[in-house]
Amino acid sequence: MATTPPIRIAIVDDHRMLLGALTEWIRQAANDIHMVAAVPTWAELLSHPASPVDVVLLDLDLKDNLPLSLKIHTLTTMGVRVVLMSTYGEPHVVRAALHDGALGYIVKSEDASMIVDAIRAAHAGESFISAELDGALAAALTTGSPRLSAQERRVMALYGAGEPVKAVANQLGISEETAKSYLKRIRDKYRAAGLDVGTKVGLRKQAIADGILIDWPRAEPQHSAAQG
Repeated sequence: MATTPPIRIAIVDDHRMLLGALTEWIRQAANDIHMVAAVPTWAELLSHPASPVDVVLLDLDLKDNLPLSLKIHTLTTMGVRVVLMSTYGEPHVVRAALHDGALGYIVKSEDASMIVDAIRAAHAGESFISAELDGALAAALTTGSPRLSAQERRVMALYGAGEPVKAVANQLGISEETAKSYLKRIRDKYRAAGLDVGTKVGLRKQAIADGILIDWPRAEPQHSAAQG
């Protein structure tokens, strides 16, 4: 009896610690998935000797200034299925990515089993969005929330996830003062729309409601409220 070959996957993520964690996570979670490449840049994926693979887990936020639509088109032209990963699930971005040809979209906080399900679905040519993200997309259709820029969404997602302002600034490569300025603009926009996000808790709840941040079980942050 013939044995079904494993699904050959590659992960592209410029956060090396997360790259290592995801690699180990997936290896332990499924024996039908074979990790053949885990690289921090788009260029390294294309030049990797194992390329093309069956499925690529692609970080949405690679800092290379290349259009996401170009990356998705390049991979799909090669016959590769694409599952996007991000720290947030802003509905407009999700819909655009799926329209461009991605088969899956997951937030990086998902359980390993959910990521494995997304890989298997993509390999079968099926789309995959987690129940939480699907709910956020539906909620976004009725929200009266203001339109935020991509950078404002990133700041809101990180800050709403519990990161202090300094950590938000470090992760996005901006100054702490710039991060504070983004938060002020975000709060001003919501205030103008009649929504109160004056507290960190209020901002987090709104970020979840708008699909910018997916709510997931997590340990309480060790930082004091004064740090945020």
